[in-house]
Amino acid sequence: MTQAKNSSPSMAKTALGQAGPLVSRMGLGTMTFGAETDEEESFRQLDLFVDQGGTFLDTADVYGGGTSEEIIGKWGRRRGGMGELVLATKGRFAPPPGSHGASRRAIVRSVDASLKRLQVEAIDVYFIHGWDRHTDVAESLATLDDLVSAGKIHNIAWSNVCGWQIQKIVSTARAQRYPVPVAVQPQYNLLDRGIELEVLPCCLEEGMSLTPWSPLGGGWLTGKYTADARPTGATRLGEDPDRGVEAYDLRNTSRTHAVLETLRSIASDHGRPPAHVALAWLGSRPGVASILLGARTAEQLADNLAARDLVLATPELEALTKVSSPGLPAYPYGFLEDWSQLDVWKTLGT
Repeated sequence: MTQAKNSSPSMAKTALGQAGPLVSRMGLGTMTFGAETDEEESFRQLDLFVDQGGTFLDTADVYGGGTSEEIIGKWGRRRGGMGELVLATKGRFAPPPGSHGASRRAIVRSVDASLKRLQVEAIDVYFIHGWDRHTDVAESLATLDDLVSAGKIHNIAWSNVCGWQIQKIVSTARAQRYPVPVAVQPQYNLLDRGIELEVLPCCLEEGMSLTPWSPLGGGWLTGKYTADARPTGATRLGEDPDRGVEAYDLRNTSRTHAVLETLRSIASDHGRPPAHVALAWLGSRPGVASILLGARTAEQLADNLAARDLVLATPELEALTKVSSPGLPAYPYGFLEDWSQLDVWKTLGT
């Protein structure tokens, strides 16, 4: 058994929230593990990520039906432990029969099951994977507080929530002296900036970080999809063109292709692939702590990790922000901007 290695210092790190751990600016999302990527190839990705200085691993109990966590656990045991790595997982969508996803019974059992699969004593960042309308958020927070006190998790976070839900979580946590989330994990990329209306301003106001998923818009921002040819073959959209919020027909719009045109132009100026520019733009956004990279192969991961040293000039960032702007609804947002002098959306270029 080999000893855990120290990560290369080549990747910058940022704290999650006001009191969370330091994480690498690029994280490894492992939704493909055990589903689209077998164990051997998953090990290759994990080895590559750590060798390149990555420290933030993100998984969930539903990825591969638990196989993603099992693969990470086997890999960690093989290398002698997780060392300085920051390990995040999620629970909510695989509750035990008879329980709602964010209830006390479900969270306790989910955490214990994840610890066993990951072969660790504690989870560094535990995300509630989505809102549970059947469970009072105070019950979820009280349970998470107990698990922090028991040493089973170190920090809490939420994923896939809207602005009022985040505020309810934070307000309840502060009022009852429960742990406050250090991060929120939303979809965020040049093609989907909807979180800028409420989620991102709320996170900035409350001192929480973002760890965005789908930074390349389901593959659109790599430039491999075109307006006149539905994708086919061994890609996510090729295998499932109707893939949720990333569906081909949903994204195949004039706005998307205007963004891609600007993206390709800037990428050409830098001698880089469009994906690097898209990742550099996202990494520059306020509140973004770590971008989650998901890949099927180590080669794909290596291509994306190579974007970490790209810094875009201010005019380039402004051009991308302008062309991808979703626009601000006149009410209440435009009204608040004009009559209450709120400048957050102007600052974000929404």
